[in-house]
Amino acid sequence: MSGIIGRRAILAAPALLAMPALAQPAWPDRPIRIVVAFPAGSVTDTLMRHLSEPLARELGQPVIIENRPGGNGVIGTESAARAGTDGHTWCVLSVTNGALAPYVVRKLPYDPLRDFTPIGFLAETAYILVVRTEHPARDLAGLIALAKEKPGALTFSYGNQSAHIATATLARMAGIEMTGIPYRGGPEALTDIIAGRIDCTFTDIPAGVPQMKDGRVRALGITQPEPFALLPEIPPVGSVLPGYGFRFWFGMGVPAGTPAPVVARANAAMNKALGSAEFAERVAKLGYVPKPTEPEWFRTFLAGQIKELGERAREVGIEPG
Repeated sequence: MSGIIGRRAILAAPALLAMPALAQPAWPDRPIRIVVAFPAGSVTDTLMRHLSEPLARELGQPVIIENRPGGNGVIGTESAARAGTDGHTWCVLSVTNGALAPYVVRKLPYDPLRDFTPIGFLAETAYILVVRTEHPARDLAGLIALAKEKPGALTFSYGNQSAHIATATLARMAGIEMTGIPYRGGPEALTDIIAGRIDCTFTDIPAGVPQMKDGRVRALGITQPEPFALLPEIPPVGSVLPGYGFRFWFGMGVPAGTPAPVVARANAAMNKALGSAEFAERVAKLGYVPKPTEPEWFRTFLAGQIKELGERAREVGIEPG
């Protein structure tokens, strides 16, 4: 009898071992929370609002966008880095909080490469340099001439470090001095341009183009190194300052330690959402260029951007604050 029982136990063992795995719920089993470390209405927020719907369809769960602005993206990004590793909290990593943060924030409380596992690249876009419509500078050459007449008198606003380094690089290449004024976010930085309190700013396309069409601001240049298909009438800054060029990008990460199968599933769903005709049509009108990638591609890209933008920050004298 004991032999029969022993054989039955042995035969049942594989099934018993498999039971916990079969009992585990499929991922995701609840809503996905995506932390956007910048204000509502920012370029990062706008992109995610358009992506959330097709992404939710691919994942089979609601996608909740959580804006946690402050500290040039540090507050929200740190909170995401410390979230659990079950794959239900994602974080948008951009030029500002993903590549520039190590060089502009003293004692950064997270490491973009060590504390996050990449899901993949999202999209890239351009910034446009604008002044209020009544401003005496009619073009970029005119703005540079005004700045040379009165060193330090012209002001520029910036709502994130991406816009800061874009303007600081322009000033260095043009040999001019302008006074930078930090703002909580891009929308606020643009508001004071329209109000006439600041001379110029680099703003994102979703925010800047409507103000251009309404006649509130004038565009002087675009950060793309070549003419931008959506806005061919705006000359590249590089047409006046040869060699100038910036592309502003966005990627997605999860807290380090998130299981590899979860990351792979998240990447597949995100890439399908990015490649959907519905999403592409919506964001093309706003100046975003989607680019689905694999996680490792984004990791390599992020490491390269941290190095490159660190060198640029040192060149223009941006120091940790």
